[in-house]
Amino acid sequence: MNLNPFSSGWIRLGGIFDYDKRKVRVIELQELTQDPEFWNDPEKAQRIMRELDHEKSLVESWDKLDELRESIRVFKEFLDEGEDVQEDLQKEISIFRNKLEDLELQNMLSDVDDHRDAIVTFNPGAGGTESQDWAEMLFRMYTRWAEKKGYKVSVVEYQDGDVAGLKSATIEVSGPNAYGYLKSESGVHRLVRISPFDSNSRRHTSFSSVFVSPIIDDTIEVDINESDVELQRFHSSGAGGQNVNKVETGVRLIWTGKLSDGTEERVVAECQQERSQLQNREKAMVMLKSKIYELEKNIKERERQKLEDSKSSNEWGSQIRSYVFHPYNMVKDHRTNFETGDVQGVMDGDLDDFMKEYLLAGSSSTEASA
Repeated sequence: MNLNPFSSGWIRLGGIFDYDKRKVRVIELQELTQDPEFWNDPEKAQRIMRELDHEKSLVESWDKLDELRESIRVFKEFLDEGEDVQEDLQKEISIFRNKLEDLELQNMLSDVDDHRDAIVTFNPGAGGTESQDWAEMLFRMYTRWAEKKGYKVSVVEYQDGDVAGLKSATIEVSGPNAYGYLKSESGVHRLVRISPFDSNSRRHTSFSSVFVSPIIDDTIEVDINESDVELQRFHSSGAGGQNVNKVETGVRLIWTGKLSDGTEERVVAECQQERSQLQNREKAMVMLKSKIYELEKNIKERERQKLEDSKSSNEWGSQIRSYVFHPYNMVKDHRTNFETGDVQGVMDGDLDDFMKEYLLAGSSSTEASA
């Protein structure tokens, strides 16, 4: 039994966490909020409050870890003296490890947009029913992950597949650092399995893309030419009463234009979540701008870090992760080489290890280039 759980992870995190510096920053931010003119600029005030909440959360998490570490040492002393506290000690160690991993993840979420809510869009690749079914499995996987984190999940649009699965879907995930975690999931996901739709029980490979973008607010400006946006109306197919079947309340916005690097792009945003067409149009416009903003972020990220295209592209040939159900069980991320044989756990939303490895890899590359 390992009775020294903080010998490696604790030291590694402690070296980059800078507890004292964070405590000073909390005091500085708190002093800013005491200014009588603080709320004269609401947008700036909100940014400061978000940073303050983030820094306070990290400091409080570290304090709780320190308390747990001391508790473990006390239990260890009792154990050495012959007391029967092994079960209690193991429980404290388990809690400590979990909280340490959570803090490691929080500490790596330092990007300016990591605190934002996220939009996640699912699009099946070529392959008809196979890919549409795979897209629905991914939809379920991320919904399960979000629910386990205590996040709110709202279905913005959902189109059923012809036989099974889905043709397209978009969800909004709301919660602390939702985008910071989910940004690791943008890309193409590959499935290998014995098809339940093949009467000959042959092995099939399916693809589905997942696109994640932060939900922007008034603090970010995305200028798009209204003439480049096509408006389409359609009958909503989701919940909302009989009205959605009689009136074209669903809205689809299609933007075609050039990004800052000169590339032509076609971006689609749909919304059928609200009861009125006007509300759906407003929501779809926020989603459209958020997706364009994410594409521009990817361009800047590639320029800054000079990463190879496979790490940031959403092209069909650059799958980020493979899920193998046959002839063996394995889920492998091709960017970090992290893998697990617990396929069922992953499909039930156990994704934190993959996200952590992605964030660690990004953190390491940033440090190397500094």
